[in-house]
Amino acid sequence: MAIISGIQQLGIGVPDKNEAWAWYRKYFGMDVPVFQEAADAPFMTRYTGDKVQGRDAVLALNLSGGSGFEIWQYTSRKTEFPESPLKIGDLGIQIGKIKAPDVQAVFNTYRDRGADILGKVEKDPAGRDHFYVRDPLGNIFEIVTAEDFYSRPGLTAGPCGAVIGVSDIDKSLNLYQEILGYSVTAYDQTGNFDDLSALPGGDGSFRRILLTHLEPKRGAFAQMFGHSSIELIQSLDREPEKIFKNRYWGDAGFIHLCFDINGMDDLEKTLTEKGFPFTVDSGKSFDMGEAAGRFTYIEDPDGTLLEFVETHKIPIMKKWNWYLDLRKRNPEKALPKWMLMLLGMGRVKD
Repeated sequence: MAIISGIQQLGIGVPDKNEAWAWYRKYFGMDVPVFQEAADAPFMTRYTGDKVQGRDAVLALNLSGGSGFEIWQYTSRKTEFPESPLKIGDLGIQIGKIKAPDVQAVFNTYRDRGADILGKVEKDPAGRDHFYVRDPLGNIFEIVTAEDFYSRPGLTAGPCGAVIGVSDIDKSLNLYQEILGYSVTAYDQTGNFDDLSALPGGDGSFRRILLTHLEPKRGAFAQMFGHSSIELIQSLDREPEKIFKNRYWGDAGFIHLCFDINGMDDLEKTLTEKGFPFTVDSGKSFDMGEAAGRFTYIEDPDGTLLEFVETHKIPIMKKWNWYLDLRKRNPEKALPKWMLMLLGMGRVKD
């Protein structure tokens, strides 16, 4: 039986990896690189114009907890931006959720720094404080209230979910709720929402459902990833556009949501039986330079890309050539906190 340990990372396509990463370090504390590599992406040709494309990427963490960012830049072509500005309800990954211990304090700090804040601190339909901020590339992030942190948090921790635009929420629930395990409905509301009004297209009519989980996730990194949620949003008064219409995976925007798993073969069987076969499969193990594992992709009912990674090797202390082979461990057992905190030895300081 496959174990889904949580959201491993949110993929972000950018035109300049180093410039984008500097912003994410400053505002979200994503300053610990797990791996950095410039190489070709031979398995993704289905989504890159039937051609092997070059890329430069870094997987970065905030050791306060949460998921990572895979910051991804084309090196073989120019990064393309959407033909028209994204509107809430468009199809695909729209917003990255960032966990914070004190949402108002984050808002005040970002305001003082001159960040592009959209609106003000509002209550979401569950009554919890949140607000939205836009990075210099136009990507929108939602700062949300959280209580679970892996270590003492700074201003924020890392990502804890995403907002995904869908054409039919009921059709999408089979995947997100039943298969991926987000079985708890925190809210399911329809109408116009004050807390969306400052977002592009946010004055429309929507159905919103926030999916989460009660039971703690299991696995090597589950304690670090912590609690996560997926919000599905459906536009009710206009025909939504696909966010990556006429563009490639890896172009500007949120390119995938990645889940950390163990038991890829079992997962493949389940997904295929449910009508979501792998569209990409790296095979038994794919070397990513400083890390290794098997990765696969599926499409949700609207074509949004979801990635699954079964991690085989990660660097703990690269300067001592210390790498951890996860295939030799109990897949349900969490890694010792001290071991993961050693990743902080590679922290990038600005």
